[in-house]
Amino acid sequence: MAWLRIVMVMVGSLVSWQACWADDATLAQTQPLELAGDFKQAEQLLDTALAQDDLSPETRYTLTYERDRLFRIRRDFTLTQEMLQKKILAGVKEATPEEFAQWLKEGRFDYRDIDGQRFYMDSSVRNLFYRDPKLEHRRYAPADEADVQQLRLNLTRQIRAAVKAEKSPYVLTKKFDVHFTGKVHADAVPAGSTIKAWLPIPRSFPFQRGFQLISSSPQPLEVAPADSPSRSVYFEQKATAGQPTTFETHFTFEHDAIRFDIDPSLVTPFDGNDPEIACFVQEGPHVEFTPELIALSKEIVGDEKNPAIVARKIFDWMSNNIQYSLAIEYSTIRNVSDYCREKRYGDCGQEALLYIALCRVNGIPARWQSGWNLFPGRLNLHDWSEIYLAPYGWVPVDVCYGITALQSMNYLTESERQEVADFYFGGLEPYRMAANSDHSQKLSPTKLAPPSDTIDFQRGEYEVGDKNLYYDRFSYDFEVEEIPAPTTTAAK
Repeated sequence: MAWLRIVMVMVGSLVSWQACWADDATLAQTQPLELAGDFKQAEQLLDTALAQDDLSPETRYTLTYERDRLFRIRRDFTLTQEMLQKKILAGVKEATPEEFAQWLKEGRFDYRDIDGQRFYMDSSVRNLFYRDPKLEHRRYAPADEADVQQLRLNLTRQIRAAVKAEKSPYVLTKKFDVHFTGKVHADAVPAGSTIKAWLPIPRSFPFQRGFQLISSSPQPLEVAPADSPSRSVYFEQKATAGQPTTFETHFTFEHDAIRFDIDPSLVTPFDGNDPEIACFVQEGPHVEFTPELIALSKEIVGDEKNPAIVARKIFDWMSNNIQYSLAIEYSTIRNVSDYCREKRYGDCGQEALLYIALCRVNGIPARWQSGWNLFPGRLNLHDWSEIYLAPYGWVPVDVCYGITALQSMNYLTESERQEVADFYFGGLEPYRMAANSDHSQKLSPTKLAPPSDTIDFQRGEYEVGDKNLYYDRFSYDFEVEEIPAPTTTAAK
């Protein structure tokens, strides 16, 4: 029986859901094989299908994605049970083989069965601590989080005070000087090949402005418009034998702290008249209104109809019931929001997509936002979300930090943890760089191969011809310095 495969196809002016009969016979065989753990056989079938010369671009794209996906799963799951046990016994104080066996029995470690052998996720030791806070005292080298947690609490209080004093949701502007470097490894591609590179840069938002590209190497061929859903600067450069191929940007930008104090009595349901907002109440990639999602929504929301109260109920439920966990690559997951719902854990992006899905199923416009976390001492990638609440407009919600505040900020009192969590429903610190206003978006110019990250754009993307260069072929780094900023926000 032919399978109708719903896939993302990067064609035209937007990434779109497309229903493709993408060599259905191949997919009908390979997808069950993958689920059964027969990766080699699935790979052979996909390689045979891709060897055909008469495939449509859409079909080739889909089959390439399916083939790449198997490789990516293998990269995430590399530990045999013996290897995992050694890591657990070395990484958890006083852990015993008997305790490890019990944790295995309880299903505490993510795994995949691949070609007759069970492999566990590389991040299993760290995730054991994330998913069971009671084990925190058994770390060999626990991080001292006291100063960072106090700094975050103090900053949220400063932002609230500034918003009250200035009567604006945008305050305490910060200006940042950024050096980003993407490096394709030496001999990752044949010498003389033209490497295409897309590097992330700040998008324009009411709270983020003033982007200036000070320098780059090489010279960019395109800088995407300021309102691009995933904003990039595009380069091309030929590879040289024995040498890495380096792409660099140096830029500055400004970012405000944000805090909306929402009065639910003023909030009205979205009327659907604005098409630019209406798309964010619909289903889409990784946001599907499954029966399980609808049932969870009813459990959380009950009969409540006020959008602000509904959105807050979802935030509170997730902050108390979803755990933070390091993630497998998003591109290997069929439906990220459902993955987080089922597992009851996820990283910042998986949590954001579940929050977005739960809001949308209740008629609340919700969208992805992501880029970098520039918080002092915590430079990293980060994802969060925005919801649309009339008359306030787009309001930030960082459910990951709600989860972190309530479940992990153990150097704060219970009331202080709640205070921090409350802030992130409607607030953000200024230590962010937001490159994306939606997920699963195409880059400019259009990337021909399935991207390394099919949801997000934070680390850069690379390809040669129509072949993607995955994370094993490049590295990235960014350095950020805070510099003097204007005394008032341009948003006012």
